[in-house]
Amino acid sequence: MSSSVTDTLSHHLAHFAALTPQDTAFTFVDYSAHVEGTVSSLTWRQLQERVRTVATGLRRLVAEGERVAIVAPQGLEYVVGFLGAACSGAIAVPLFPPSLPGHSEKLAAVLRDAAPTVLLTVEAQSRLLADFCAQHGLASCRRVVTERELGEEAAHAQAGFSAPKPDDVAYLQYTSGSTRIPSGVEITHANVCANARQALEAYDIRRGRNCTVGWLPLYHDMGLVLAIALPVIGNVASVLMDPLAFIQQPVRWLRLLSRHTGALTAAPNFAYEYCVRQVDADERAGLSLGSVAAMVNGSEPIAPGTLERFQSAFSPAGMLRTIMRPSYGLAEATVFVSASPAGEEPTVIAVDREALGQGVASPVEMDDEAAAVELVACGRPTGQEVAIVDPATCRRREDGHIGEIWVRGPNTGRGYFGRPEQSEATFRAVLHGEEEGGPWLRTGDLGVWHEKQLYVTGRLKDLVIIDGTNHYPHDIEETVQGAHPVIRPHHIAAFAVAGGDGERLVVVAEHRRDASAGDISRQEVADAVRAAVSGRHGVAVHDFVLVPPGSVPHTTSGKVARGACREQYLAGAWTTDART
Repeated sequence: MSSSVTDTLSHHLAHFAALTPQDTAFTFVDYSAHVEGTVSSLTWRQLQERVRTVATGLRRLVAEGERVAIVAPQGLEYVVGFLGAACSGAIAVPLFPPSLPGHSEKLAAVLRDAAPTVLLTVEAQSRLLADFCAQHGLASCRRVVTERELGEEAAHAQAGFSAPKPDDVAYLQYTSGSTRIPSGVEITHANVCANARQALEAYDIRRGRNCTVGWLPLYHDMGLVLAIALPVIGNVASVLMDPLAFIQQPVRWLRLLSRHTGALTAAPNFAYEYCVRQVDADERAGLSLGSVAAMVNGSEPIAPGTLERFQSAFSPAGMLRTIMRPSYGLAEATVFVSASPAGEEPTVIAVDREALGQGVASPVEMDDEAAAVELVACGRPTGQEVAIVDPATCRRREDGHIGEIWVRGPNTGRGYFGRPEQSEATFRAVLHGEEEGGPWLRTGDLGVWHEKQLYVTGRLKDLVIIDGTNHYPHDIEETVQGAHPVIRPHHIAAFAVAGGDGERLVVVAEHRRDASAGDISRQEVADAVRAAVSGRHGVAVHDFVLVPPGSVPHTTSGKVARGACREQYLAGAWTTDART
């Protein structure tokens, strides 16, 4: 995990462009114009030339350390724009275009926070982006440019520029969190290079043998590192598609994995469940997944049932149990922290539900579903340290006891952009009695060590604490999901609100799209939910709200935004007709 004075994205790109100039670097499969997808590619030399041109043009417009926002759709131009900004000495800010439905306020908030000097987009989005900035009063976003315009700027450049250094900030990774206030994590060149190497080692990815295949958004930490940074650092080919193309036909993702041998890919748990539901038998028959190197499952709680259903559905296509790699990571650590061991099947344990509520993971037999909770192991860290800590005392917890996950390694970001106090509290924590060895990152996630593997149990801020017992919202949401057939899967939020006698549980759930509001017996659904939650978790639902599809807010990475949902609930977003 060594770092050097040349440990930058720009150095590694230039090195491999010289070493393997004619090899294919990045491929984008565009399904918007043709059902089978239109393929376009860049070799390492072509990529380097375009990145150098963008970087040179940007240096005429942007001072070192100023921000350049990449506000463009998924594609090769995004890759070039991001690398061009990071290699220019500016700070790249990977974002999404205004055309992404439902996230215009998030985009405006991030642009206000980052205050980029330049917004880089594609020709077709240039006017739309300029209008968006004007409508939202974003005066700080002074100039919208395209790659073509930067080429014209580069043609007038008088001299070269100094390359970025490892400790320079390469980009700001805005978290997809559930609050309205965005936070940009400062990721240095050294951070992202270290994290890419950690992931290459953990998933055993090697040049000449493997590639990456993905549909995750490039503005999301997992998509950015998997599809851009890791390929550049490891000199492996990257195959991309648009997230919408996956949502429209998830079999497209699996076909690309079948077509490109030795593929590393990643997705949140919901995507694997989505494939099970949407990919039919005829489509499965045409797949060949035996050569896939690893399918990373992370970014949200991993459901043991999903692992089993995906394996059952796709084992005839060659899916091996060892291919699925449950993993843990977060933007503040660049992305990757831990993964299940290579060559091993995912580990699932059952623990006593009541003991878990008291902060102890006590393994039991899975005889009584109401009395047990299944947890999926996220393996071990690579090239970094993980500690389980009592968040109140900052002391290590014993194995088997739940605490906050703390991380330390060369991949840990520098802090939050423009937020010194928040950065100090999050990125520079000190373990009680262990002042040596440097500061730790407080992740805000809860987890436990058991038999030398990490299990992630939830978010510290999301815990529902009733009568001294901890309840994990994703666990409650899974119970609600199965309580009544009218409830829409993965569109449920469970959270706590203050009451006169302590915290109370509120559940907001969408009904299915194919269910007519007039045909739904809200009381019947509410009764089923209350009975299921009470029976399995021993807690009463204070308020249940059944809402139309599209009502429960999600983050830009597709996770339920519980904090935003709670805010809407407290603000009276839903009428009393929806409550039961």
